[in-house]
Amino acid sequence: MANHFLGIDVGTGSARAGVFDERGTLLASAKADIALWYEAGGIVEQSSNDIWRAVCACVREAVLQAGIPPASIAGIGFDATCSLVVLGPGGQPLPVGPSGDPERNIIVWMDHRATEQARRINSTGETVLNYVGGAISPEMETPKLLWLAENMPETFAAAWQFMDLADFLTWKATESLSRSVCTVTCKWTYLAHEKRWDADYFRTVGLGALADEGFRRIGTEIVPGGTLLSGLTSQAAADLGLEPGTPVAAGLIDAHAGGVGTVGARGDVGNVLTRMAYVFGTSACTMSTTTEPAFVQGVWGPYHSAMLPDLWLNEGGQSAAGAAIDHLVRMHPASEQAAKMARDGGVSLSQWLSLEAEKRGGASVAPDLIGDLHVVPEFLGNRAPFADPDARGVIAGLGMETDLDSLVALYLAGICGLGYGARQIVQAQHEKNVLIDTIVVSGGAGQSALVRQLLADTTGKVVAAPTSQEPVLLGSAILGAVAAGHYSDIAEAMSSMSEMGETYQPNPASVGWHEKRFKAFEMLQQVARSIRSIG
Repeated sequence: MANHFLGIDVGTGSARAGVFDERGTLLASAKADIALWYEAGGIVEQSSNDIWRAVCACVREAVLQAGIPPASIAGIGFDATCSLVVLGPGGQPLPVGPSGDPERNIIVWMDHRATEQARRINSTGETVLNYVGGAISPEMETPKLLWLAENMPETFAAAWQFMDLADFLTWKATESLSRSVCTVTCKWTYLAHEKRWDADYFRTVGLGALADEGFRRIGTEIVPGGTLLSGLTSQAAADLGLEPGTPVAAGLIDAHAGGVGTVGARGDVGNVLTRMAYVFGTSACTMSTTTEPAFVQGVWGPYHSAMLPDLWLNEGGQSAAGAAIDHLVRMHPASEQAAKMARDGGVSLSQWLSLEAEKRGGASVAPDLIGDLHVVPEFLGNRAPFADPDARGVIAGLGMETDLDSLVALYLAGICGLGYGARQIVQAQHEKNVLIDTIVVSGGAGQSALVRQLLADTTGKVVAAPTSQEPVLLGSAILGAVAAGHYSDIAEAMSSMSEMGETYQPNPASVGWHEKRFKAFEMLQQVARSIRSIG
């Protein structure tokens, strides 16, 4: 019987599953939406029961569409957003917000309720902060845990386990409480290079209870992504429509799975140490690897073995990327008209705008299309390289035009703004000898050839795209293939299952224009910071 591998990805708005063969060919994929709850104060929540339901639905559908027997699934890998799951005794959900609803037991990665807690943690100057780019983010888990301890002490005290979402999924599948080195190192301050939690840090910031109990609620067995945890339990197998005992791998954060699905691909542009993965979805994450630790202020890390074994990872990114562009263009008076035309064409608004920009000449005529319009699309703060959650979007040069041409111009200016933000991340790393020559783009928002070319033009780097249309799912399937023993390690699996496709060179004719625009971008950022300081 042929071996197939299942990659399961839980993003912000949906769960997805993909079935791959041993060469990384996608046979089928399926998607199921998941619920999100928003409240004032930066609160964003989800339900672990709802997410497991969606996972089961899309796995069953993907296997059915692939036309393979469930028994041919030889290994399973999971990835998910870095969201905090809170479980009570027996694994039952506990409430994590003002609603008091126990079904809403996940604090989503993009939830910023813990901004004040993050500020206080950063003021301590604890050594572990050196390994998160010098400043912890409210998107990470210890500020959120501190918020719970201070604002919902009953939930904090009653919790049986606090888990990153990827670790919840592997626990749900296997009953293993092992945590992935990726999740706890990148989001929980675990020091993977020393194989320990820093008890002094937890006591200093106000989470001493976790240290006093030996960290049993946040993980005492930490294993690399791709490690075989065990097989599917009978209950999980029944839920998923698969065979009990099917090998399950320790998982990864979703962006890191995208890195595994791209940076080690076969191809003649760059290599694993000079490629930066740019996972472009609702948010954007950048992944760069080095043989020695590189301390880059404002870029998360360095994290040891968090994505690829024995290599150090620096993780940057933008808190809002695809979501920032959606928010930006929907403010325009012509957005409703364009959205209807997009729906009629069976595409998203962003896809429709990309196609419209191509009709007008594409990236090569961006200077003419954009004109004097400038956008700093930091609507949800600056994740890197400034670690500034209070940053907000800036638009300059906006006139009174209300037609579709001006909407396309706004879209293009927003994409360029994201590119200039990525350029800042590349530059910050370059100053610390993290030398990037190739950006490998993946994610739904990076599918457009126009977007890829603009990313090359704005950063001045070669942009490459993998051949797989689902590199994040592929990254998780690679984990499953390693856990199943089909490949000896992640490096072998990456080169066997992933391959580079199209490449995009920076357009020499646009270099000068983008240099000027980049200076304007940084000036607008500085002005925005200055305005905030006025109060």
